[in-house]
Amino acid sequence: MSFFKNSKGYTEVPLIDIATLKRGYDLPVQNRVAGNVPIFAANGQNGTHNQVKKLGPGVVTGRSGTIGKVHYVNGEYWPLNTSLYVTDFHGNHPRWVFYMLQAFRLERYVEGAGVPTLNRNLVHGEKIPLPPLNEQKRIAAILDKADSLRRKRQQAIQLADQFLRSVFLDLFGDPVTNPKGWEVCPMSHMAEVITGNTPSRKQPEYYGDYIEWIKSDNINTPSNFLTTSRENLSVQGYKVGRKVPEGSTLITCIAGSFECIGNAAFADREVCFNQQINALVPLTVKPWFLYGLILFSKKKIQAASTNAMKGMVSKGTLEKIEMIFPPIELQEKFEELFDKHRKLTSKMNRSSRLADKEFFSLSQKAFAGEL
Repeated sequence: MSFFKNSKGYTEVPLIDIATLKRGYDLPVQNRVAGNVPIFAANGQNGTHNQVKKLGPGVVTGRSGTIGKVHYVNGEYWPLNTSLYVTDFHGNHPRWVFYMLQAFRLERYVEGAGVPTLNRNLVHGEKIPLPPLNEQKRIAAILDKADSLRRKRQQAIQLADQFLRSVFLDLFGDPVTNPKGWEVCPMSHMAEVITGNTPSRKQPEYYGDYIEWIKSDNINTPSNFLTTSRENLSVQGYKVGRKVPEGSTLITCIAGSFECIGNAAFADREVCFNQQINALVPLTVKPWFLYGLILFSKKKIQAASTNAMKGMVSKGTLEKIEMIFPPIELQEKFEELFDKHRKLTSKMNRSSRLADKEFFSLSQKAFAGEL
């Protein structure tokens, strides 16, 4: 039985015969030479190289670290070993395959309690309703238009968020180098550090629609805020899950890619979250100052990461990291200056989350044969 409804009765074909997935290739940072060839990791583009590994069009998704994101590549590229790429489209339309894999929700097949992984053998046998090529092109064209509108909203948010950086650095300077000579103190003095968890998947009653369950891919976003999670917990799951209140800052502290360590997002709502994430609940600092501090101290957080599992900052390590601690009056000034911006971006993000939900719903209809 297919994950997708099959309203038009198309022949259901194993995924491996529609889009064969293959593991990407090693390319250590020290061996990379800046060039025009994009490097794709599990979470998206991760730098460039001067050598071509694969020719486009290509479709890449996560194998280790971030699972469920799918990326489309028009030209030449290098898929990293943390990714899976489509090595054979079997005559199918690449854009249709791209949207199909998005809608298929590959994150459902996550393995591993530490760094999430996707075993391609788990998904290659899954049955997919296969429409004819002309229908694939029609579906892809509809979703292209919808996705374009969604991306324009995201770009507007990204432009607005540049204001945060300019205000923060003007008031406090670079928090990593501390050019203004502020007092420093350990993170445990500023905030309570809470590590997330995963309610047992052997208990399906823990999952439902009561509260969002945030993962690292909801943090790596051009927006200051968390994106909407596709997976939610039930009331029972909420009781056993780790949760934090609105005003907390969430940080990716376990990742399959070093570059993802230290990604941060502000929680504009109560959420639960998994063990890849450490959350900071403000104690002696202002919430938005704390978020800005983490956002612009990413290099310091990465410097505290171990080499195990390609990147990890434990709760204990995060608590010990020393950060600048400017006067509370200046933090309050930052809060005031950012207040109007926060209200604007909050409104923009609600609109963006609604657009994401609408696009996901449209995708499900498309691959159920209901468009």
